[in-house]
Amino acid sequence: MQVESRAAAFEAAGYVVIPDFTSPAEIGGLRARAEELVEAFDPRTAGAVFTTRDDAKTKSEQYFFTSGTAVRCFFEEEAFDAAGALRQPKQLSINKIGHALHELDPVFARFSRDPRLCDLAVELGNGDPRVYQSMYIFKQPHIGGEVRWHQDATYFVTEPISVLTFWFALERADRTNGCLWTQRGGHRTPLRERFVVEDGKPHMESLDATPWPYKESAEPIEVDAGTLVVFHGLLPHYSAPNRSSSSRHAYTINDVDGRATYAKTNWLQRGRVD
Repeated sequence: MQVESRAAAFEAAGYVVIPDFTSPAEIGGLRARAEELVEAFDPRTAGAVFTTRDDAKTKSEQYFFTSGTAVRCFFEEEAFDAAGALRQPKQLSINKIGHALHELDPVFARFSRDPRLCDLAVELGNGDPRVYQSMYIFKQPHIGGEVRWHQDATYFVTEPISVLTFWFALERADRTNGCLWTQRGGHRTPLRERFVVEDGKPHMESLDATPWPYKESAEPIEVDAGTLVVFHGLLPHYSAPNRSSSSRHAYTINDVDGRATYAKTNWLQRGRVD
C-alpha cells in the first residue's frame, strides 16, 4: 500500500493492513527473545499460577496491575487442570508477556523504537506518539483463549481519544487459529465501556449501549507473518479461541498522543514516556 493512501484507508475502515512490514530476521529475533523470557519464567510466581487459596484473586490482580512497568508472563486460562497443575509444558501454556517489553527488554525496545512506527503514528494522527504498553501474544495451539469484543480505548482513555494499536503478525493468522475479527468503519461508533481503577479497585464502567458487531457484519483479518495491522482505539475487534494445532504469535504496542490528556483512572500509569 502506498504511503499516501494509508491515512485514507485508516480513516475509512478504522484500520490499515501493511504487508511485509516486519522482516523474517526481525520476526526470528522477537520469537527467540520471547522463548528466552518464557524459559526463565518461574511458573510458581505468585499471582501468575492457578490456586484455590482465598487470596488468589488479590494476588492475581496485584501481579497484573503492577505489570505496567515490568516484564511478566501470564498463563492461558485453560493451562491448568482442576488440581492446579499445568496440562502441558509451560512453553505451550503462556498466554502473553507484558506489559513493558518496549521499555525494559533491549530486543523489544529496539524493535518498538523503529522510526517507521513513529512516522506512521504521526501520519495517522498522533502528532506526539508515546508508547504506553507492549505485549507478546502466543495464542497457543488448542488452548488459545477467546478475546471478547472490545475497543482498546476502553483501557487507554485520553481526551481526545488517541490510542493506536500496532499489531505485528509473527506467524500466519487466519480463521483456523484465532485471527482478528473487526467491524469495518466501527471506529465511528461510541466508546462502549471504560476500565477504571479508583481507590485501588478496578471495575468496568458502562458508557454506551451500542451493541457489539454481529457475526454477519464482522470481517476476519487474515494475514501472513510480517504483516502490520494498525487500528483505531474505537475500532471493535475480537479473536476466537485457537483450537488448531498451530500457534498464532503476535506482538502489539499501544501508543497515545502526548498532546492528549491521559486519564488518571486508567489501569496503566507510568507518567510521560518516549
